[in-house]
Amino acid sequence: MNKPMTMDKNIVLRASGIAKTYEEGDLKTEVLSDVNFTLGRGETLAIVGASGSGKSTLLHIIGGLDTLTRGEVEIEGRVLSRLSDAERGRVRNQSMGFIYQFHHLLPEFTALENVCMPLLIRGVAVNEAQRQARVLLERVGLGKREEHKPAELSGGERQRCAVARALVTRPACVLGDEPTGNLDEGNAAQVYELMLELNREVGTSFILVTHDHRLAAKMDRTLELHNGVLQEKARAPLA
Repeated sequence: MNKPMTMDKNIVLRASGIAKTYEEGDLKTEVLSDVNFTLGRGETLAIVGASGSGKSTLLHIIGGLDTLTRGEVEIEGRVLSRLSDAERGRVRNQSMGFIYQFHHLLPEFTALENVCMPLLIRGVAVNEAQRQARVLLERVGLGKREEHKPAELSGGERQRCAVARALVTRPACVLGDEPTGNLDEGNAAQVYELMLELNREVGTSFILVTHDHRLAAKMDRTLELHNGVLQEKARAPLA
């Protein structure tokens, strides 16, 4: 069993020297070359960059959904590359939440059942899972829509349901890959504000990949991925 490393309790996630190279025959394509950063507890971080710069690849590596070529990712002191597949799955369930551009809700289940799912996977009893899920659904404005299936919800409601599902386990960190990219401007702003409110209330850290620099500016920090390396992006002066 992999034991947690000694780690600052205020650091949720640490990426050290992450590199990713894709090989196809003799062709090698380096997407990430030397990515280093830490994420503090309760911190919100935006990752921006041009299309194809490797933002989604980086997020998948951080979440243990893709392998890296070099480097290490630590989640609450546990090095993902040293864990078995089953152990990585437990870390994802216990310490992480995920929000994607497309909600990925299970179409045959209601909003309540979708939000319950991470708790049931963790082994929480059905009644308790439903109680906790209802608290989050009420918080995201879907208390009266819990028995509706995804096809019966609007785009903004589906994404709010996905946010509730990501936060129901009270994870240390939520990873969002263009979480508002499929929404119109009004709904996108509402979902972003909701995530930031829940960040303040629950204390969960967020890493959001986004093309929207205006929304990224609302995060505590913004990093830009360029030529495979993350760099701190300077804040624009206030008007």
